[in-house]
Amino acid sequence: MLRVAFVLADGFQTMVFAAQSVFEFANIVCGKPVYELRVLSEKGGAVRSSLGFEVDTKAFGKERYDTLIFGGDNGSMPVMTRGLFNYIRRNAKTARRIASICTGAFVLAEAGLLDGKRATTHWHFAREMQERFPKITVEDDRIFIIDGAVWTSAGMTAGLDLALAMVEKDLGADVGRSVAKKLVMHQRRAGGQRQHSELLELEPKSDRIQNALTHVRKNLHTVLTVEQLAEVACLSPRQFSRAFRAETGQSPAKAVENLRLEAARLMIEQSHHSIDVVAKETGFVDRRRMREAFLRAFGQPPQVFRRNARMNV
Repeated sequence: MLRVAFVLADGFQTMVFAAQSVFEFANIVCGKPVYELRVLSEKGGAVRSSLGFEVDTKAFGKERYDTLIFGGDNGSMPVMTRGLFNYIRRNAKTARRIASICTGAFVLAEAGLLDGKRATTHWHFAREMQERFPKITVEDDRIFIIDGAVWTSAGMTAGLDLALAMVEKDLGADVGRSVAKKLVMHQRRAGGQRQHSELLELEPKSDRIQNALTHVRKNLHTVLTVEQLAEVACLSPRQFSRAFRAETGQSPAKAVENLRLEAARLMIEQSHHSIDVVAKETGFVDRRRMREAFLRAFGQPPQVFRRNARMNV
């Protein structure tokens, strides 16, 4: 039996418990107790959640665990005590994997477990993590990252994806799909998937820039130049580029590529169109250029997204 422990501290975010359901339903799917779950804290007893209710926990001890998962809170300053530090360092030598959900990554960072590794956390705190822990390569736009025996995930719902990836690794894709269906998860998001949508991120303040973006979304299959978009916005190319960056934080070219990527990813995951058709319809011209863009943005080729989508049908 695989022993999985969730490590909590006062103020923990309650969404941490959602990840426990993944292991619970893995036991149900398998028809036997594959995972044994524990909830730990440094001193044991009642630990107060971010919502104010308390959860009973078991104190740190000498028991060994296959997987240790450190939950986050609503901020980025988890209190690192000497007892917690020693517990993490000691178990890093014996556990098969150690993981964090959301800002729980700061606990692993404080303990030095992320030094020299790739890691992620909630996008809102990623810059702070990079500044405080320069030895870590923080990737602020990933759902979860696996680097050796250390797993880190983004914001709280990403903990479900991380836990499901663990189940798939332990028990196979068929069990993972069954668990996802029972939890009414549309599909497990790949670790390389972006934390948020470009369609939500681009929120210009002026009608001119909004009109240009609307034009982009309706015409992704065509060639889109700064000159064309500037004409739509009734601005000179120089004025348009300056205003676009000021309002969106991106250059027009970067925004167009990101919108093409999102549209392509959705087509790949939700349609039966060939990769060549997707590339043409989203303006990448050919599959080679689209593949290069996917690798830059997601670290994975389009075929991985299609395979993951089909596995979770």
